[in-house]
Parts: sequence; C-alpha cells; structure tokens
Amino acid sequence: MENLKLEMHDELMSILNYWTENTVDEKHGGFIGTIDHSENKDYNADKGSVLNARILWAFSAAYPVTKNEKHLQLAQRAYDYIATYFYDNENGGIFWSVDHLGNPKDTKNQIYALAFVIYGLSEFYAVSKNVEALALAKKLYEQIELNSYDGGNGGYLEAFTRDWQPIDDLRLSDKDANEKKTMNTHLHIVEAYANLYKVWPDKELKDIIKELLYTINEYFINAETGHLRLFFSEDWIEKPDVISYGHDIEAAWLLQWCAEVIHDESLIDIYKKHAVTMADATFEGLDEDGGLWYEFDPEENKLIAEKHWWPQSEFWIGMVNAWQITGDAKYLKAVEKNWEFVQQYILDKVNGEWIWGINADYSKIEKDKAGFWKCPYHNSRACLELMRRL
Repeated sequence: MENLKLEMHDELMSILNYWTENTVDEKHGGFIGTIDHSENKDYNADKGSVLNARILWAFSAAYPVTKNEKHLQLAQRAYDYIATYFYDNENGGIFWSVDHLGNPKDTKNQIYALAFVIYGLSEFYAVSKNVEALALAKKLYEQIELNSYDGGNGGYLEAFTRDWQPIDDLRLSDKDANEKKTMNTHLHIVEAYANLYKVWPDKELKDIIKELLYTINEYFINAETGHLRLFFSEDWIEKPDVISYGHDIEAAWLLQWCAEVIHDESLIDIYKKHAVTMADATFEGLDEDGGLWYEFDPEENKLIAEKHWWPQSEFWIGMVNAWQITGDAKYLKAVEKNWEFVQQYILDKVNGEWIWGINADYSKIEKDKAGFWKCPYHNSRACLELMRRL
C-alpha cells in the first residue's frame, strides 16, 4: 500500500506536468482545444466547457497536495477563461463550446456542462477564496433548479437552448440515447452539488442533494444486478441500453461520497451497500490482464471490446472504497493488477499523460490526447483519492 501511494503521487505529478507543459494556449488564451494522438496541437480547434471545467477542478484539487504555485495559477487561468468566455451573461448559462477565439459556438445549455463548471468553481473557491467564483457557482446552481428540475416527476431534464427553451437533440454525445433524463447527468449534478455544499453548507442545497440521492437510488441503480440504468423518458420509462462498467464503478464510490458530504447516515448506509454490490458487478467487465472493458451490450450479448483510459481511473477508487468497507483484500489486489495494466498499456511513456485506450488486440485507439472529453479529471482524481485513502 505504501508503494502504491508513492506511485500515485508520482503519477499525479506526471499528469499535471503534461497539462502544464503542453496545453496552455499562448496564442488565444485559456487552453488548447485539441491535441491529437500524435501530439499535434490544434490552436484553431473549438474549446469545450467540460474540458475547461475539469482543468479548473484538477489544478484546484491538486494544489493543496502539490503546494505548487504554478498549479494555482493554472486554476486561476481556467477560472478566468470560463468566467469570461463560457459563461453566458445574457441568459445565465454555460456555452457547450466556443471557437478558438472565445466566440460562442454551440450555445446549448447542457446541464451536464453546468454541473461540471459548478464542480470546478467550488474546488477553485476552496483553494483561492475567490468570492466571485463561489457567486458564479451559486448562480449556475440556481439556473439548474429553475430550468432543469422536473417539479412534476422529480429528477432533472437534460438540455435546453441558449435561452432555456426545450431542445430537440438532448444528447451529450452521438452514442447516447436522445432521452430527457440520464444517469450520467444526474450523477454529475449530485457530485457538483456535494462539492458546492462543502464550501457553502446551505440547508436547502443539502435537502436537494438528499432528494437527488433518493431519486438516483430509486431509478438509476439496479440493486439486483449492481449495474446502472442509463436512460429514461421524462416520466421515468426506461430505455434499456448498454452496461457501462466505468460509470458503474464511478457511481459506486462517488454517490457514497456525496452522502458522506451531507452527513446523512441512512443514505450513507444505502450507498455503502450499493458500493460493494456495484464493485462486485464491475468484476464482470474485468479482463484477465487486469484491464476494465468499456461497455457490454446485453441486447446483442456483445462486448464493446475497448479499454478506455477513464474507466481504469474510476476502477481504482471504486475498488479501494469497497476494500475500505469490507476489508476484503480482493478489491485491493484488483487495483494493483489494473495499475500494472495501465502502466503497461495506457501510460504514454514518451510524451506523458495517458492515451485514450487500447483495442482488444492491444493496438492503440487513435483519439485525442487532450480535447472535449480527454481531460485531467478522472486520472488525477484517482491519484488524489488513493493518496488520501491508503
């Protein structure tokens, strides 16, 4: 365990070093929109709000551990860019993307993106005490409650136009079902709200987090299988989809953490049970080499035979959490084997950071090194969590 903890510290520093050295956009401000798998920097690429929010979170969360002033400066840079270019002063939302010059590009209000900005702003406020950052986090929280909360059925609606009108295409990405309520967005709203609660312990916010956790327990978790239900209509009719091993193991520990943040003993008990059930279910997606497969399609009885970078990160935290609850060493052994897999196949030992992932034949998946979805949030958080927990 001591070795693993030291290795996590070294890996955290390596990840942060990559983002420090390679991703700052000196031409147009903020951070570069895309770096491809061959390390080519596209200074003219659009910039995503989710990536920038995650950069903000990662450098803010790391700073108390690294004590590196450069990391705090990069968090400040991310905050300044978000507040200046991604925040829609007119309508009080967050642009999904801006162009390389900071002009609004895709202006829809994807609630997932607002949640991640709240998550990043809360973390930044914790280390900077920047009151404007906290004020912006509260504004976005109020917008979600005003526009996205479904007062009739409970839960939250997925997306809106720039001026908060209904929108036809609700999807986060092309592979998602076009449904009004999703597990992914609910998971990250409650994560964001819990992080906000840590720096702003408001009673109403606490009550909303409780309601969210009960909603997730009721609809999104299949307690029998230990897997998540991913997509629902507005009135909670499920649209069956894939099993997402990465989301299963991420939710396993993250929802328990949210319950712990608000100190609700009954919810902590519920989510500790889920944490172990879901960790056990995740073993279904584990390959002999220790790597976690991406997804499984039950309808076609078919594995999506790729091992992406981010599920490996969440696997570490979810399994260490299950070990902490049960004391069963099998969970810790699974982490050690997965870390060996990551070191062998996912770490980019030449350029730094992690590649997108590998195919079943161990060939590299040639996707972004940095981009809309390739960020320093999952893997830096895994390092920080293991350093804290071990």
